[in-house]
Amino acid sequence: MAVTVVDLKKRVKEDGTDFFLLVLQGQPEIVKSQSGKSYMNARRTSVSTTFNEQTCKDLIGTKFTGTIKKVECGVYEYIVPESGEVIKLDFRYEYYEDSTMEEAVFETV
Repeated sequence: MAVTVVDLKKRVKEDGTDFFLLVLQGQPEIVKSQSGKSYMNARRTSVSTTFNEQTCKDLIGTKFTGTIKKVECGVYEYIVPESGEVIKLDFRYEYYEDSTMEEAVFETV
């Protein structure tokens, strides 16, 4: 599987210095809505970098091996950008590099 760098985000550390995140997007997938209708989606997550802004911009479009997995977490509120609706979620998406066969066999949960 592969993920693609699709965007970057600028953030500010507590000490006031800037740093950048790369936004990664997974492969398109068909999912079912709560009403049972199918639609296409692609999971997204972001990863911190030590790169400057120009390097991050240059990486847009780059593909990396790996997947974006849905991971359970504590409940938090999320504002849907398109509607402004506030919803509660108990998961987040994280990037995982593809593991070797040995890592997959001996992985501990």
